[in-house]
Amino acid sequence: MKIYKTEAELMKDVVNGSLVIEDSITLKFNMTIRINITAWDITAWDITARNINAWDINARNITARDINAGDITAGDITAWDINAGNILYYAFCCVYNSILCLSIKAKREKHQKPICLDGKLKLKKASQ
Repeated sequence: MKIYKTEAELMKDVVNGSLVIEDSITLKFNMTIRINITAWDITAWDITARNINAWDINARNITARDINAGDITAGDITAWDINAGNILYYAFCCVYNSILCLSIKAKREKHQKPICLDGKLKLKKASQ
């Protein structure tokens, strides 16, 4: 496990604008990151964070407990709760509890409507 206590320590491992680590990391300092994430497989076990604000996430497979984001464009999302702006999914969107979003739409003609196992799909107004 790699532990970073300051942003300066972290920046020492950034090469050509990328931080590539083949180990788990712990950040023991506060930082604000403004990035776009493009990924194909994200697997995470323990993520502890106070505030995560995301605007553009493009991914193939995301497995998470809770997702709070602005706009989500993804292949497959499996989550407990989703609270988002606009959701554009490829073929299947399923959550254990609820989806709260401004809009939700499938990208392809053949798709499964969103499934909320123990909750409901609720559309919110832009001010919520």
